[in-house]
Amino acid sequence: THRLLSKDIIYKDLGLLIIDEEQRFGVTHKEKIKELKSMVDVLTLTATPIPRTLQMARSGLKDLSLIETPPVNRLPVQTFVLEANQSVIREAINREISRGGQVFYLLNRVNELDKIFRKVSSLVPKAKVCIIHGQMTSEEIEDTLVDFLDRKYDVMLCTTIIETGIDIPNANTLIVEKANILGLSQLYQIRGRVGRSDRIAYAYFMYENESVITSDAMKRLETIVKTLESGQVSLDDSLALYEEGIQLVKACEKKLKEVEQKAVKLIDEGNTIPFIARYRKEATGALNDEVLR
Repeated sequence: THRLLSKDIIYKDLGLLIIDEEQRFGVTHKEKIKELKSMVDVLTLTATPIPRTLQMARSGLKDLSLIETPPVNRLPVQTFVLEANQSVIREAINREISRGGQVFYLLNRVNELDKIFRKVSSLVPKAKVCIIHGQMTSEEIEDTLVDFLDRKYDVMLCTTIIETGIDIPNANTLIVEKANILGLSQLYQIRGRVGRSDRIAYAYFMYENESVITSDAMKRLETIVKTLESGQVSLDDSLALYEEGIQLVKACEKKLKEVEQKAVKLIDEGNTIPFIARYRKEATGALNDEVLR
C-alpha cells in the first residue's frame, strides 16, 4: 500500500516501482515517487484517464501504452445520460432482478441514502435493498459486501466507496443519481463496476433537472457516452476537460480572495465576529454549490 512510500522505509537495491490505480495517489505520495524515479524505473497503471499524465505523455515526458483489447467475452456497457426518471429506475431494477442479476444504485450523499432506500422500496417492493457508505465501520461494510456477494440483496445503495476494488460479476446494472456532481475519472471508474462478466451491462447517469446543470457537467456526461464504442475516453476530450478544470480552480481562487478582502473590510467597519463568520460561510457555501454544478 502507500506504506511503501513512508520516509522510514529505505530500500537496499530497488530497481522497479509499479503503481496500480495511479489516480488514488495524492500530491505527497507523488513527490516521494519523484524522488524514487531518479534511481529506479517506474510503471504506472490505471483504467481511469488522468489528464496530467496524458499531457505528459503527449509532450514526450512519459512513454504511454494503451491496452485496447477487452477481456474475452467482455461486452461494452450500454450507457445512458438522462434526467432523473422513476419509470426508468423501476424498469431497470426489475429487468436486472428478472434475469437473476443485481444493481448498484449510487448517490454520493450519505444523508440522502435513507430517502433513496424508501424510494426504491416503493418503486420495486420485491427488491431486497442494502446500504453501504464510508461512515459505516469496516466490519459493517465487510458484512454487507459479503451478503451482497452471496446474493442476499438485489440492490446496493452506495456512495463512491465502490469506485475501486469492487468486483461483483453478477451486478450488471448501475444507476447514478446526481451524476453531474461527479468528475470524469469518477464516472469512468464507477461505470467499470458493472460489465465484468459476459452479460450486457447497463449504466444510467441521471441528473435532477436540465435547467440547473452547467455546460461543463453535461460535457463530462457526454464524454462518458462517447466511450460506449471504444471503452476509452479520448485524449483530446480528457485534456479539454482538464483545461476547463484549471480555469475553474483559478476562478475559485479569485472568488475566495474577494471574500476574504470583503471580510477584512467588514472588520474595519466595526461589524461583529459572528456577522463576519456568517458572511464567510454563506459566500463560500454559494461558491461550493457553483463548483458542484
